[in-house]
Amino acid sequence: MRTVRLRIAHPVLWAGWAALAVGAVLCVIGWYGVSGERYAERQLPYLASCSIPGAALIVAGAVLLAHGRDALAATRVEELYGLLVASGPPGGDEPGRPAGGPVAVSPEMLMVPGGTLWHRADCPLVAGKAEAVPVDGKLVADGGLGPCPICEPADGSG
Repeated sequence: MRTVRLRIAHPVLWAGWAALAVGAVLCVIGWYGVSGERYAERQLPYLASCSIPGAALIVAGAVLLAHGRDALAATRVEELYGLLVASGPPGGDEPGRPAGGPVAVSPEMLMVPGGTLWHRADCPLVAGKAEAVPVDGKLVADGGLGPCPICEPADGSG
């Protein structure tokens, strides 16, 4: 899927840059022609044949570039979504896990003072931190602390 979108996006980007370049060249030619003529009636052909089409090509090139970049961004989002879906849920559903909050708090659960989550002792977010302390059961019971989404301490057992 990625290669199909990239094949579509790259020609659009190239066409956008080409339209911008041709439009800029036409505007410069039109300006040069207008600046060399003294009378307005002799300037009109340069405006009609170079400056106005050049400005239109610049606008068209900008639109093509914006569309091409949107297509590239959409491709990247689809690729990341595909990787996310392919990896599946992080922990999977365990039949033994309780549906609600934690049932018990064991001494191997840790929290950081002032934090909002409680963690397993081996969680990478608290492992090796000197300020990590055992979880206060009152904070968990009151809902002041939530389980860490990384280590998922759903119950008090390690």
